[in-house]
Amino acid sequence: MPNKATIKIPKALYESLKKQIEGTGFSSVTDFIIYVMRDIASSGSIHEDSTLTKKELSQIRQRLKSLGYI
Repeated sequence: MPNKATIKIPKALYESLKKQIEGTGFSSVTDFIIYVMRDIASSGSIHEDSTLTKKELSQIRQRLKSLGYI
C-alpha cells in the first residue's frame, strides 16, 4: 500500500463535489481530487508569476461554469 497523506477541504466543497461526480467514472471524491491534482501537477511546477493566455482563461471560465461555480 502506497504512503498517503490526509488533506482537509471544507465539508460544503466535499458535498458539492460528491454531487457533481455522480454518474461519472469517478468512484469517490478522493479519486476525483487525485485526478485533478495530478493534472495540475503534470505541468512540472506552479509559477505565481505565470500569466494565462486568453484561451486558457476562457477554458478555465468554461470549466468553472460547467462545475456550477459561475
